Amino acid sequence: MDIDAIMLSLKLAFWTMALILPFGIWVAHKLVTLNRSRPWLEAALALPLVLPPTVLGYYLLVCFGNTSIFGIPLVFSFAGILIASLIVNIPFAIQPIQRAFEAINPEIREAAQASGLSNWQIFRLIELPLSWRGITGAAALTFAHTLGEFGVILMVGGAIPGETKTASIAIYDKVQSFDTAGAGTIALVLLGTSLLCIALSYGIFGGNPTRRRGLN
Repeated sequence: MDIDAIMLSLKLAFWTMALILPFGIWVAHKLVTLNRSRPWLEAALALPLVLPPTVLGYYLLVCFGNTSIFGIPLVFSFAGILIASLIVNIPFAIQPIQRAFEAINPEIREAAQASGLSNWQIFRLIELPLSWRGITGAAALTFAHTLGEFGVILMVGGAIPGETKTASIAIYDKVQSFDTAGAGTIALVLLGTSLLCIALSYGIFGGNPTRRRGLN
């Protein structure tokens, strides 16, 4: 089993989740307050869901080109696949949080404003706590999706061991070399981890609290 590839995938998933969640919360909150331009923004932010990974990977490859950050080239580097992962996961980080914000009763915001709370206080003390299920779901979905990302990561990062060769790419390489046992082992690890993330998203954190109270 390629431990290095699995650890690299976990590292990529963690940093993608940690970096994109604040952005997802901010954008999701802004989308709830928009009217006219909202459909176009939502469509643009949802593009990674429908674009073929090779198309998105191609455009990122062209955009990155000879670009570097602090002397680190973006193409065929961890920094490059991290940025690519952030872009690919935009809809997974935004949509669950946006739905959570939309589910908040407007009367709660109106009561908070009438009590003299500022917009920042309303967001920090009321809206953010009430949206924790959406935030947790977004974190779980982003983490799970990053673990399984293949096409974009391969095009932007290639398959450099210890640098850009993630678990999904390692599975592909092992299948190509007819190492089905090795591929199966890595696939099983990814399956278990992804299943756990989805269970957290749709089970424990995504359940209906009203229904649970009724069962107790």
